[in-house]
Amino acid sequence: MAWAVAELPQAVSNFLWDCTQSRNLLGAATQADGSVIGGCGGGQTETREQCEDARAVAYKVGHGGLPRDGDWRPASYRRGRRLSMRQIVAPVARRACGPAPARDNDGMELPEPRKIIHCDCDCFYAAVETRDDPGLAGRPLAVGGPPERRGVVATCNYEARAFGIRSAMSMAQALRRCPGLVVLPPDFTRYRQAAEQIRDIFLDYTPHVEPLSLDEAFLDVTGVSAAGGSAIRIAREIRARVRGEVRITVSAGVAPNKFLAKIASEWRKPDGLFVITPERVDDFVRALPVARLFGVGAATAKKLAGLGVETCDDLRALSRPLLAEHFGALGQRLYELCRGIDQRPVLADRRSKSLSVETTFAQDLPGLAACLDALAELHHELARRLARLDTSYRIERHFLKLRFDDFTATTIERALPEGTALAGYRRLCEEGWTRRTRPVRLLGLGVRLGDRAGSEPRQGDLFATVTEL
Repeated sequence: MAWAVAELPQAVSNFLWDCTQSRNLLGAATQADGSVIGGCGGGQTETREQCEDARAVAYKVGHGGLPRDGDWRPASYRRGRRLSMRQIVAPVARRACGPAPARDNDGMELPEPRKIIHCDCDCFYAAVETRDDPGLAGRPLAVGGPPERRGVVATCNYEARAFGIRSAMSMAQALRRCPGLVVLPPDFTRYRQAAEQIRDIFLDYTPHVEPLSLDEAFLDVTGVSAAGGSAIRIAREIRARVRGEVRITVSAGVAPNKFLAKIASEWRKPDGLFVITPERVDDFVRALPVARLFGVGAATAKKLAGLGVETCDDLRALSRPLLAEHFGALGQRLYELCRGIDQRPVLADRRSKSLSVETTFAQDLPGLAACLDALAELHHELARRLARLDTSYRIERHFLKLRFDDFTATTIERALPEGTALAGYRRLCEEGWTRRTRPVRLLGLGVRLGDRAGSEPRQGDLFATVTEL
C-alpha cells in the first residue's frame, strides 16, 4: 500500500534535498538523468523540484523508518556502482516513513489490528493459599470440597497435577491418586481481595477489561498510550506488577483477537508470555489442532476426525455449507476460527446470562420425594440471590438440573407461568426425575437472564458476582 505524498513527513523532503546537495552526505554524485555514480565523484545536483519528484517515488514505495544512528546509506549502495534515483530514494523512504496504512481494494484505509491481552492467573486459588502459607510450597495441594461430602477439586497446583489430578475431579479420586494431597476448603473472601488487586492493575492500562472469572480477563489495549502503546510491554508490566504486588504469577497471551489471545496465554503456562503477531496468525492457526478451538469437545472432535479433520488446515478444506450441514450454528463459528477470525469485542460491562444454585449431596437422594424435599432450601437461596439482582435484568426462562448416581445428567428448561415460585420448580423436578428414575447426587435450579426493555445496563462490581457452589 502507498502513502499519499502529503502524508510524508517534511523531514523526508528535507532529507532528500540534503542528499542531493552534499556529496559528504551521500558519498555519491547525482546525475542529471536521475542516476548517481558511487564514490565522491562530481556531478550535477538535483533541483528542489526534482526532489519533489523523489518524494513521489518515496510515496510509491514508502515503508520503514529513518535510522536514528549508524549507517543510513541505502543497503543497495555500492562504491563505483551506478544507481538510479529510485534505488536511492526507495530505502530512504522505507526508513523515513514507517509502514504505509493498509487499504482495501477500494482504497479505504483498514482499521488498525486490535491488540488483545488475555491474562490468566496460574492455579489461582492454590496460589493464594501458598502465598499466605509458604509452608505449602512444593507440596501437592487441592482446593475444593471434602471427600466425605462428595466434594470436587476446584483447582490444584502443578505438584498435584503431576499425579493426574485436575479440576472437577472428585476429591475422593484425587486422594486415591495422591494420598499425601493437602486439601483445603475455598476462601472466596481472600480470593476476591486478590482479584480486586489484579483488576486495579489492569485498569491502570485500559478501561476495556472483560473479566471471565475471578482469575482471568481480556484486555483491549488497542490505541492506548501506556508503555508506548506496546501490548507486549503492557503484558510484561502487568505480569511483573502482579508478581510484586499480589505475589502470585500470571500467564499472558497477546494476539489480534480474543480467541487467539486465550490460546496464547495457555501456550507457556505457568508464568509465561506468548505473542501471536498479525503476520503470524495464518501459520499459527493452520497448525493448530481442532481440539483447541472454542466449542470443540470430545464429541465434536470425534465427528471432525470422521471427516478427516485433525488440524485447522484440514478444517479449511471444508466449505461453509458443509460445516453448517454437519454442525449447525457451530459450523459457521468453526469456519471463522480455523482462519483465525474472531470479531468479538472486549466487553467491559459484560452481563450475566444466568443465575443458579446447586448442591452435591453427601448421600444420594433415593427418590423423587427426597428430591422435592431438598428443593425448598435451594429455592430459598435462589430467591435470596435474585433479590440482590440488578433491576436492569429480566428473567426469561427457568431451569432445573439433576445429576444421577451413574453421573448422567438432565436439565429441564422453560418459561414458568408462575415465575420463580417453588411450585414451578417442583413440576420441573418431577419431569426431570422420571427421565431416569434413579438416585440423585446433585440438584440445581436457576434462571436465564436478559436485559429489561428500556433499561440501561449497569456495570457494578466486575468481580463480586462470581460464586462457587
